[in-house]
Amino acid sequence: METEAPAFFFELLGESGSLPLAEAAGCVAAEAGGRGISSSGPGYAIARFPPEALGGIASRIGLTHAIGRLIGSYGPGEEPRIDASAVSGCTFAIRAKRFGGMMKDVDSQKLIRDAGAILSKGGDVDLRDPEATVRMLMSDRVYLYLEERAVEKNLLEKRKVGERPFFSPISLHPKYARALINLTGVRRGGTVLDPFCGTGGVAIEAAEMGMRAIASDFDEEMVIGCRENMDFYGLRLADFDAVDIGDIPERFGPVDAVATDPPYGRSTKTGGEDVSSIYLRAMRAISDALAPGGRAGIIFPRAMDPGPMRLDSVHEQRVHGSLSRHYHAFSKI
Repeated sequence: METEAPAFFFELLGESGSLPLAEAAGCVAAEAGGRGISSSGPGYAIARFPPEALGGIASRIGLTHAIGRLIGSYGPGEEPRIDASAVSGCTFAIRAKRFGGMMKDVDSQKLIRDAGAILSKGGDVDLRDPEATVRMLMSDRVYLYLEERAVEKNLLEKRKVGERPFFSPISLHPKYARALINLTGVRRGGTVLDPFCGTGGVAIEAAEMGMRAIASDFDEEMVIGCRENMDFYGLRLADFDAVDIGDIPERFGPVDAVATDPPYGRSTKTGGEDVSSIYLRAMRAISDALAPGGRAGIIFPRAMDPGPMRLDSVHEQRVHGSLSRHYHAFSKI
């Protein structure tokens, strides 16, 4: 009889609405043999998968604080149910946080003391230099998980737009470029095309995540700059070219996934073409460039009709003022 896979807890970033949850789902599906999220709530997701998939998931996710084995879940007025064996034979510390100010009337220190008393049956408390960190998230319930992977925020910051030799101020932050790619559920080793590559933010993250990155743009200067940035980080493009969006199916197809942030601002170079026309042509070309079963992650300034593709989900990210990004996940029909 097959043993049930352990439950892993994802502590999500408290930003960008539903996007962190959707990204976590894409990572789990890609790295854990098609498994999905089993439950979710404010600031968290829970998924069951083999432990050996954890490294791959953690190495590609961008909008999650940390991931670890779920060891307890209970309401604030309930008797704590915690697996003390999780810290057996080692020192530990509990780090607690409220998500979005939830459980304001609950005494967090009492929750910590009660949980610590139970966990002390398995290990010893060490607040300064613990061998294990148990994180407590106060959300719709109290959740405790043994932190096993934390997202490498410092590495992502080192690849943000201002750190690159060739950059544009409108480029995506690396964590959002990762989220866009992960929406497609593309697997490691798969081919990811960005047909509006700009300075290469998506291509950089795709290559860092173990995919074959392809970059193109109608503006040759951008393709050259993208290549310069890839070289700066010691990464390689699987292919590249300066081509119009309408030519990508013939030039690059079929590809496993497309992840792209098309132009939308007044300051963006479009060759004089109206952005609405670019979007329509892009949707057709991207659909034609995808392999059967392929998926696309595309950012638009508003929710878009899927056209020749199936719309799986849309996730709104408020940037500033009236500017919002809408992350679309499409599937080839």
